[in-house]
Amino acid sequence: MFQRESLSILVLTGLLSLSISLAACGDQPTENVDTLCTTTPLTEGERARIMSLSPLGKVPENPSNKYANDEKAAHFGQYLFFDTGFSANNKVSCATCHEPDKGWGDGLDLSKGVDEVDRHAPTLWNVGYGRWFFWDGRADSLWAQAVGPVEADYEMGSNRLKLLHYIANNAKLKAAYEGVFGTLPDVSDEKRFPKDARPVPDDPGHPHQVAWEQMSKEDQKAANLVFTNVAKAFEAYQRKIVSKEAPFDTFVTGLKGCLDAGSKDGHEDKLKAISEEAIKGMKKFVGSANCIACHNSPNFSDSEFHNIGIGINEDPNRVPADYGRLRGIDAVKQSLFNMMGPFSDITDPDKSPYAAKLRFLQKNDFNAGEFKTPTLRSVDTSAPYMHDGRFKTLKDVLHYYNKLETETDVIGHTEESLRKLNLEENELDEIIAFLKSLTGKALPSSLTTQPASPSK
Repeated sequence: MFQRESLSILVLTGLLSLSISLAACGDQPTENVDTLCTTTPLTEGERARIMSLSPLGKVPENPSNKYANDEKAAHFGQYLFFDTGFSANNKVSCATCHEPDKGWGDGLDLSKGVDEVDRHAPTLWNVGYGRWFFWDGRADSLWAQAVGPVEADYEMGSNRLKLLHYIANNAKLKAAYEGVFGTLPDVSDEKRFPKDARPVPDDPGHPHQVAWEQMSKEDQKAANLVFTNVAKAFEAYQRKIVSKEAPFDTFVTGLKGCLDAGSKDGHEDKLKAISEEAIKGMKKFVGSANCIACHNSPNFSDSEFHNIGIGINEDPNRVPADYGRLRGIDAVKQSLFNMMGPFSDITDPDKSPYAAKLRFLQKNDFNAGEFKTPTLRSVDTSAPYMHDGRFKTLKDVLHYYNKLETETDVIGHTEESLRKLNLEENELDEIIAFLKSLTGKALPSSLTTQPASPSK
């Protein structure tokens, strides 16, 4: 049943992608072109593709996290998101690399936690809409992603036992945790629950690994449960980081109203929500430039992975060769915290359609050098761009696509569907004007700062 279902999904996805690509290569000469609603002529196909990009719906459900929509969990997660106290140096929080006033990134090409990491911090805008997480997709849920940076050596450099003790030994944090998840384990016996411990399977002599191995299986499970509960609280909070109600959305509302009524009357203000320059850029985005082939859906991402040929960072001593999705697939399938693992809240993962993406996931050589398509919602707030932050501005990104001067040290095989845009500078500016129209309303400060208390 699920094999046939998966095959059907793949076929339908392929047909949809093909139809978008064919349409974007140039609308048929017989297609109607008019200026009923816009000064810039739009074909029927262009209008249909534009309207497929808005409105943005609700954040998808995640049955692997039963706390995903729990307000108390979200509040607790928000408090810890801005808390530096459980990092290795007591100076790094989630917000260090995901600053609200920097588009939920950090403005750096390569992010810096307790030390410099080898990738650019992706924006958290609309992160709850993703299918896979991290640039290489090595997590299949947002809560599974959240456990990674806590223990990553160069990010927070911490460990799950340090986090457990931090919460258990702080009366307010303990009360907030237990108000959502239930009773914490008694960690007063440090022989059972050492202050620092985590699995480090590649380094058997690491002090954290040694301490972890000395714990009983039951106590390891208890520590893992607290770790994942905190991660699920992080997800509950981050699902609220949504960019929507952008000028583009207002324009689409006006466009739909105009087409339904057969007149601009009553819709003029909405149709003027974006500039004529942006409308020209939008026409190219869904048409000749074919950006929509990967940046589709109302979240402006296909949530998949592509090799666009940007190659290894120019300084190989600074950033190691990054194989992207190729290694991400192995990591997500092996993770204790994936949707099919013991800490997922999916009751029957072998049959759940939500876990199907993992069950049927296969690795191929062409996955080398692939990275996830980011959302373009509020994209102008989250420079620099790409997985290694090599492009400082949106113009730099478009210059790359305009000439496609791929590098000689490309990992894997660059996708052959890529074509040079060959646009003039003013045409690139039109696309940028459109991209800027995707910036949504600012979030209230109540969502972008640490609450006064960890309890709601």
